[in-house]
Amino acid sequence: MDQFSYIANADTAVIADLYESYLQDPNSVDVSWQNFFKGFDFYTSWNANGSSEVSPLTNGVATKAGAATADVLTIQKEMSVISLIKAFRSRGHLLSKTNPVRERKDRRPRLDLQDYALSDADLDTVFQAGNFLGIGPASLRTILASLHKIYAGSIGFEYAYIREADVKEWLRNKIEREALAFNPPVEEKKQILQKLNEAVVFENFLGTKYLGQKRFGLEGGESTIPALDAIINRSAELGVKEAMIGMAHRGRLNVLANIMHKSYESIFDGFEGNIPDQIHGDGDVKYHLGYSSKHITPSGVEISLKLAPNPSHLEAVNPLVEGFCRARADAHFDGDYDKILPILIHGDAAVAGQGIVYEVTQMAKLRGYETGGTIHFVINNQVGFTTDFEDARSSIYCTDVAKIIDAPVFHVNGDDPEAVVFVSRIAAEFRQQFNRDVFIDMVCYRRNGHNESDEPRFTQPTLYKNITNHPNPREIYTQKLIARGDIDAALAAQMDAEFKAELQARLDQVKQKIRPDYVPLKLDNRWASLSYATAEDFEQSPQTGITKETIEKIASALTKLPEGFHALKQIEKVLSDRKAYFDNGQLNWATAEALAYGSILLDGKVVRVSGQDVQRGTFSHRHAVLHDAVTNDSYTSLNHISPEQEKLQIYNSLLSEYGVLGFEFGYALANPDALVIWEAQFGDFSNGAQTMIDQFVASCESKWGTMNGLVMQLPHGYEGQGPEHSNARPERYLQLAAEENIVVANLTTPANIFHALRRQLAWHFRKPLIIMSPKSLFRHPKVLSPIEEFISGSFQEVYGDTYVEDKKVKKVLLCSGKVYFDLLEKQQKEGRKDVAVVRVEQLHPFPATKVKAELAKYPKAKVYWVQEEPENMGYWSFVARDFGWKSFEDVIARKKSASPATGFLKVHNEEQAALVERAFS
Repeated sequence: MDQFSYIANADTAVIADLYESYLQDPNSVDVSWQNFFKGFDFYTSWNANGSSEVSPLTNGVATKAGAATADVLTIQKEMSVISLIKAFRSRGHLLSKTNPVRERKDRRPRLDLQDYALSDADLDTVFQAGNFLGIGPASLRTILASLHKIYAGSIGFEYAYIREADVKEWLRNKIEREALAFNPPVEEKKQILQKLNEAVVFENFLGTKYLGQKRFGLEGGESTIPALDAIINRSAELGVKEAMIGMAHRGRLNVLANIMHKSYESIFDGFEGNIPDQIHGDGDVKYHLGYSSKHITPSGVEISLKLAPNPSHLEAVNPLVEGFCRARADAHFDGDYDKILPILIHGDAAVAGQGIVYEVTQMAKLRGYETGGTIHFVINNQVGFTTDFEDARSSIYCTDVAKIIDAPVFHVNGDDPEAVVFVSRIAAEFRQQFNRDVFIDMVCYRRNGHNESDEPRFTQPTLYKNITNHPNPREIYTQKLIARGDIDAALAAQMDAEFKAELQARLDQVKQKIRPDYVPLKLDNRWASLSYATAEDFEQSPQTGITKETIEKIASALTKLPEGFHALKQIEKVLSDRKAYFDNGQLNWATAEALAYGSILLDGKVVRVSGQDVQRGTFSHRHAVLHDAVTNDSYTSLNHISPEQEKLQIYNSLLSEYGVLGFEFGYALANPDALVIWEAQFGDFSNGAQTMIDQFVASCESKWGTMNGLVMQLPHGYEGQGPEHSNARPERYLQLAAEENIVVANLTTPANIFHALRRQLAWHFRKPLIIMSPKSLFRHPKVLSPIEEFISGSFQEVYGDTYVEDKKVKKVLLCSGKVYFDLLEKQQKEGRKDVAVVRVEQLHPFPATKVKAELAKYPKAKVYWVQEEPENMGYWSFVARDFGWKSFEDVIARKKSASPATGFLKVHNEEQAALVERAFS
């Protein structure tokens, strides 16, 4: 390397221009340059024959009123030191000592003196560049020691890539001013030791008393507990009223006990194998459960804490936490994100490897999904189950995803709890200051295998040789405090003994069967007035009609534009068509849907819709948000019904299914009085969110006792668009359907979509609703509903046939969805009064009573199930199983197929025609 390459980083002409600007207006240059030039003026005044008269710096040369030339080499040396300081700010983290159990890899950070044309001979030279670091004029030795302490000690700061100058300057000042002086008061040190003590003793206790039981312990990463304690306490002091934590199973029991304040009795109860007396559903393992509690900080500030329940699918809980926090902020804090804090706890392998992390991180600054910044805490134990980090990622750090949103990362040694608490406090302050994400990467280790019965030496023998005799963080910190004279050994021993005695007393209570009261999991008190559904609740839907006056109010808003709004000709026609539907007393699908939203908004309840292209609608049917053709300003008609109404929240999402569905599930989890809808661009795209569907949507009530009213709208129907845009895979939802866990529907009338949406909030319980929503039916001439059905009425689970003559019917075609209109066309075109077509609008819970009532009209008829989906897909398997296959003569469907549909329109048309023909043959 050219030993003078540093000059390229310290262009003297540029520096001269900066100096000229500084002389004219000191505030026109960065504060660090102001400090440097002040020092430089002082320096040159003493080196120009002892006079203080200094004139401008030009091309690296200062002159004293036409006299001596300043030392160019000295200026170059100053620039070299400045370049060294800047390099430490950018790359010092590559030297930091963050790994407690092995040497870090050499990443060639280029931070040696010779890289900047400096040498040991310069160590005792005083440089004005010390001002650039904020320590004033100092020797190179002092500057170098400060740089190592700040940037290459137990903490590695990554923030130089941030593009906003004010954010970067805030971080730099915070880090450089506080890192050198950080020395918490003795009481804070005792608090850190107390939390460490709780974490370590808790794990030791469980490991001793319940040997071999899985608990996914925190041993090696116990500094997580003082870190979370610091984050929560500092955030509460800064105004946060509620924090929600999402995490996987590693350390979860410890967090429940020592952060969430869940009683030790309740936790031990799980280890004893006791089943709660009161439980709804099948339950879940102890290290997946959620909890809610209140916490009071040492300074006396109260904050609500929530730990989200989660499955074993790592990082799946992340979008749920974000959506939950967004809903709480909207409902309780008027959208003030300073009042609520999402905290996501990751593992190093998961944060680097799970794509959902990228999706959720990409949401951080989007209008529809922002939550005011998330604090990410990585328990980096350097192993993913049995996989070394070298095999788990290509990036240097597991947290490199942070860089996509310019979020700072604080890498910290888990064996230095004071450093962990220091960065935790900075993270809390940064989040509140800028309402953006921040990552803490706590490098630690995992003392045991993936679980307590696993043998890690099979795959990491050398690493675990280092870990075996390595003292835990509490032991290391205790010795450090004793050595510094902050505490004495007797106090440490007393704290240990008292905590062990308390745990034993709690355990004894459990073993004596004096069990604590079981409190069903409730993440929000607003759910208290609701109750769980029973099978009887689905026998008859509640009345969900609205008044004629309400319809007229909404119609007025939907058919008008503000004065001066420049609408496209096509939009003028959309509004004209809307008006015609209302005037004619026959509403189409899009108008009925808008009517449902408007009526709920008038009830003072939230309507939130998100997904890809939902504002217009994939099929250009909704037009909920209109755009001025000249200014591009937007106008949302449904926000102008009444001054007292709620506002419609409708957001075009990022191109994500998994993350966005998870976010909306979280939003619905928080607010039972919100109609929350996720709409897929095409129904089959929902398979990108299958983890969320399986682990949360279908099973949350059974596993955790939590209800959820999320609506999923999945465009579905065979219209010759090929394998990827025909089938929303209803069979998958029906396979997941049991115990009234979800509602699955395929609707065919505008009135039914209206009532289905209103029913979601009218029930005394909440259930996810999965709708196979239409595509071509949006514009089908027969898909209209009379206005009377919106005024008085309710959701219709089954529609009977009003065309046939009951006594003549020899065949009944039971069907669901769009195929009904193909059958109807054939029936009426040929005048087939002998074939009845009955629509099942709700598949689960299956309306057996109502279907039987329809079939009873035709006692001698043979019954067939008809579907346009292949026989091995669609509804047939479920209906045959749930309603009984003996009820049917046969099924009429496309042939069994590996692919949902043909890719050829001609073949599709032939198949559809043959299917309909067979139904009537």
